[in-house]
Amino acid sequence: MVIITLQRDKCIGCNYCAEMAPGQFKMSKKDGKSVLLRSVNKKGFHTLKDLDDSILEDNQKAASACPVKIISVKSV
Repeated sequence: MVIITLQRDKCIGCNYCAEMAPGQFKMSKKDGKSVLLRSVNKKGFHTLKDLDDSILEDNQKAASACPVKIISVKSV
């Protein structure tokens, strides 16, 4: 299982996550910030739990590329 967490409030809208992991991230047309698709928001932390381990590498690249380091990716 892959667990991805996004602190959306701190997003600066650089678009790296959406470029590197388009299956999980997109940019909001409303405010220009990243959206973690199919995630659950709990106190500003948007979390997605996915059983598909094939998404791990792309999302790790997205987390590494994020200039404000607001994406966390874990494999459990």
